Amino acid sequence: MFANRLFRIAAWALGILALLIFAGFLWLRQSPYWAGITLFAKDYRVENFRDMDRVFPSRPVLRSGPVWEFDRDLRSLPDAYAFAGAERDLAAFLDRTVTTGLLVVHRGAIIHEEYRLGAVETSPFTSWSMAKSVISALIGIAVEEGHIASIRDPIGVYVPALDGTPYGAVPIEDALTMSSGIAFDEDYARAMSDINMLFIRAMAMGQPQVDMLAGLERVRDPGTFNDYVSSDTMALGLVLEVATGMPVAEYLESRLWGPLGAEADAFWSIDRQGQEFALCCLNATLRDYARFGRLYLDGGAREGVQIVPADWVAASVTPEAAHLQPGDNPASSWTFGYGYKWWIPEDPQGDFAAIGVWGQYIYVDPGREVIIVKTSADPDFDENDHETLAAFRVIAQAVARE
Repeated sequence: MFANRLFRIAAWALGILALLIFAGFLWLRQSPYWAGITLFAKDYRVENFRDMDRVFPSRPVLRSGPVWEFDRDLRSLPDAYAFAGAERDLAAFLDRTVTTGLLVVHRGAIIHEEYRLGAVETSPFTSWSMAKSVISALIGIAVEEGHIASIRDPIGVYVPALDGTPYGAVPIEDALTMSSGIAFDEDYARAMSDINMLFIRAMAMGQPQVDMLAGLERVRDPGTFNDYVSSDTMALGLVLEVATGMPVAEYLESRLWGPLGAEADAFWSIDRQGQEFALCCLNATLRDYARFGRLYLDGGAREGVQIVPADWVAASVTPEAAHLQPGDNPASSWTFGYGYKWWIPEDPQGDFAAIGVWGQYIYVDPGREVIIVKTSADPDFDENDHETLAAFRVIAQAVARE
C-alpha cells in the first residue's frame, strides 16, 4: 500500500516536472534569449547572421550624405580555380562554404552580385571579425585627430580601469598587430573557452568587458609573437571610446560611415552595459562592406577626399616586424601575415583581407583594382581560409582580364 502511494506521488511529481520543463521551453522559445542560445546552431545561424538585432541589442550607425555609387558591368565569373594541386569548381565551393552573399567589384563597377539562402541586397550581414579592420581604421582617424597621441602609448594611458593590469601595459600598436602577449583562449570549439564565455559573461551575467580584460594574464612580452586573440580588439574599442569621448558606433557614423558614402544604415551589436563588441559584430550590407574595401583600395580616400590617413592605410597592410610576416613563421600562430587588423596572404601580391569567423571576407587587390566581399555560415571556416583566398585571386585575375 505504502509502495503504491509512493509510486503515485513520484509519478505526479515527474508529471508536474515535465510540464514545468515543457512550459519553460515554450517560454524560452518566445523569449529574446532564444536567438542567443541558438546563435551558432546549424538550423539557425544563416538567419541569425543576417538578423543580429534579434540576438543582441545594438547601436545604430546611420548613413548620411551622397552615396558613393558603383557602376555596373555584370560579367560571368570563372567556373574553376586551382587549389592544392587540383582544379576546383567555383559554384560547388560557394555551396560547400554555405555562402550567403558574394559581391565582386572591379574599377568601381559591380561585376557580380548574388544573394543566397534567403538573403537580399538590403540584408545587414554580420561582420564577425571583419569589424576589427574597421576598428583599425577608426584608431588611425583618432590618431590623425589627436585623440591618441601615439600608438606606442600603453593602453592604460587611455583606459584608467586597465592601468596596473597586464593589458594596461600593452602598447596600442601591439594590440593592433595581435601581438599583446596576453593569454586569451580563442578556441570556438571549446565550450568554456574565453571567446565563448565572453558573450555569456557580457550578456547573461552583465559583466563589463573592461573587467574581463583586467583579469587576463600576460604570457610573453608584447610585440614579439603574433597570436590571434580577440581581446586585443576589445581593448582597442575601450581606447577609442575613452579617447574620443564617443561610443564606437557613433565615432564610426561621423568619421567613416557618412564620409565613405554608405547607402544603408548599419548597426553595431552591444552588450548589456551598452558597450560595443569591438572584436566583432558590425552589421551592414555587402555593398557597404565593399565601399569600406574600396576606401582601402584607394589609399583611404573617396574621390580625392582623404578619410582614413594614407600613411595609416599603407602601414595597416604592410607588416614590417619579423613576427608579422606571412608564410612559415616560428613567431606567429598562423601562416597569413598580419598588419593593423588586416590579413596578408602567403606569396604576397599586394592584396590583403579582412576576415571573420564562419567565412566573412573583404578582399582587396589594389593592383588589379578588385574588391570581393563574401558572407557565409561556413562551419569549416578555419580549414577554408586558404582555399577562399586562392579562389579570390583567380576571380581577381579573371575580372582584370589577365
